[in-house]
Amino acid sequence: MQTSTERERNFRHSYTKDRRELLNRLNRIEGQVRGIRRLIGDEAYCLDVLQQVEAVTAAADEVALLLLEDHIDGCLTHAIESGEGSPYVSEVKSVVRRAMGRRGARRGPGKRSATA
Repeated sequence: MQTSTERERNFRHSYTKDRRELLNRLNRIEGQVRGIRRLIGDEAYCLDVLQQVEAVTAAADEVALLLLEDHIDGCLTHAIESGEGSPYVSEVKSVVRRAMGRRGARRGPGKRSATA
């Protein structure tokens, strides 16, 4: 049986197995964002720009889902098996709550968010 120090030393983040796919997806997202910047610079039709923004959002969501699945399958499972799962479960729930909460935020006409 490994000690906790040995487990930590041998531990790899779970997304490592999907690292290449994640980097490829992020490269595509980066290209999409540059395309949106170009559309705005060229004063493209609003709905064309919004359609591209939605594509970037969907692509980012796919990256997030893959990372979350890898985290649950690897990091969280590892923590539970080593008897240290409780704080990791709470952490995952908190991250998912925050991520889902941003979806429902709506603003009235002409109002900007605090981050805009």
